[in-house]
Amino acid sequence: MAELENQIAIVTGASRGIGRSVALMLAERGARVVACARNEENLAAVSAAAREASASGEVIPRRLDVSCRGEIDALVDEVVGRFERIDILVNNAGITKDGLLLNMEDEQFDEVLTVNLRSAFWMTRSVLKFMVRARRGRIVNISSISGVMGNVGQANYAASKAGLIGMSKSLAKEVARRGITCNVVAPGFITTDMTEVIPEDIKKQFQSLIPMRRFGSPEDVAGVVDFLVGPGSAYVTGQVIVVDGGLLM
Repeated sequence: MAELENQIAIVTGASRGIGRSVALMLAERGARVVACARNEENLAAVSAAAREASASGEVIPRRLDVSCRGEIDALVDEVVGRFERIDILVNNAGITKDGLLLNMEDEQFDEVLTVNLRSAFWMTRSVLKFMVRARRGRIVNISSISGVMGNVGQANYAASKAGLIGMSKSLAKEVARRGITCNVVAPGFITTDMTEVIPEDIKKQFQSLIPMRRFGSPEDVAGVVDFLVGPGSAYVTGQVIVVDGGLLM
């Protein structure tokens, strides 16, 4: 189904995990996806995967350091210069620098806030002026259940993800009349590079708390993003959709 045919999307953190799955799914739906990340080799692999799958759209790889506002503005200008519009933005880039708050260095806190929250602010602000002009657009911010419930050793990460939720709700109210929606997806424990470093015994403990008794996949999250940027979500904005197998019920 090419529901997003010829739409222009930007996805950050698109070289692996959730971002990779989102980029591929949007390309399958017909979108031209500008996939951004720092790892150019992985980005090239995402683009190749879209071609091999005979996606209706395409994945266009672009190296981007989201901690640099200048690079973000330059990327957006490039995309608009080439395609004349931006229809979809998925802010997915994120990092962790875990540690107990008592021992957390300023740099640990600041770096996570910059990559996970400030970059989403910069990217959204840069894209938004074009969406406002077009009077349409879909913005999806990838948060986390850590931003909803907190997590030991992740004060910086939880703060950044909670900030995404507050920012998204505020933005949704600001731009609703312009035909732009802004929603949040808050994944639980998803099988990605981030979760692979968790010791097996701890994984089993986490799984025992999840009613579905399994971790989610990046595709589970991408499917929700697919809905939020598609035609079926036109009346959905300012929402936080938790994808966690029932953990927060």
